[in-house]
Amino acid sequence: MKNVTIAVTQMSCTSDREHNINNAANLVRKAAAKGAQVVVLQELFETPYFCIDKDKKYMAEALAVEANPAIKAMQKLARELNVVIPISFYELAGPRYFNSLAMIDADGVLLGIYRKSHIPDFPRYEEAFYFEQGDTGFMIFDTKYGRIGGAVCWDQWFPEAARIMALKGAEIIVYPTAIGVDLAFPDYHSRQHWQQTMQGHAAANMVVVAASNRVGLEHGETGSINFYGGSFIADQFGTLVGEAGEEDGEIVINSFDLDAIREVRRRWGIYRTRRTDLYDSVKQSASQDLLDDRAVS
Repeated sequence: MKNVTIAVTQMSCTSDREHNINNAANLVRKAAAKGAQVVVLQELFETPYFCIDKDKKYMAEALAVEANPAIKAMQKLARELNVVIPISFYELAGPRYFNSLAMIDADGVLLGIYRKSHIPDFPRYEEAFYFEQGDTGFMIFDTKYGRIGGAVCWDQWFPEAARIMALKGAEIIVYPTAIGVDLAFPDYHSRQHWQQTMQGHAAANMVVVAASNRVGLEHGETGSINFYGGSFIADQFGTLVGEAGEEDGEIVINSFDLDAIREVRRRWGIYRTRRTDLYDSVKQSASQDLLDDRAVS
């Protein structure tokens, strides 16, 4: 048996970076005390979600990997608690800016950096103003507790991303996230759609999927988002085996036998019977009637 215990967390964020890092660290400690070996934190937890607006002043929040205090703090914590911690952060790489994920192994070693591939450019999610499209490709990391694929928020809407990570050998896929209800459209609540999309990735690829979301009402100059939490873990069949509500500071934990999941995946034959000779069209551009209207959030 190859057992692993995974936790997803959620928290509200303030304008005090140190306070947010300490809150995240406290969640990691609480999760580890409950037996978690992999602890997932939400997207860009060091600051409020500044992408509600377009404002160059927020570009000052970006830091190089070696200068980022959250990465340093979580490396120390990972080593102390013997846990794996994926970290979402705003990366400054020379003159370039990325929405990135640092995978920290249980000994505190930084295994690598993934840069968010799909960048939204909608009202209230103006990420294309702050981040370039990632240049790393989809990555998996060989951690102490299993092979983990790490992607970030908007990446989760693309089945191609999950499939590529699974084909590379991911046993677990994690998605730090920032999604909520745009108060300009209060009747549209995407929580179920958001969860079901990733549940589909888990079921189609027969891997564990874990997503951590923000919580709380955050205001910008041009609008507001009520981040609805709902952080969850889905098993290899796409079933929700743990789900948070909308409360600040929630932790959800579940354990898995990765060897047993691997055997089920092998017996189903979903990889052995693939028809890659038929898949070239996935690279083609979408027809005009499928293209999104940017004004729809």
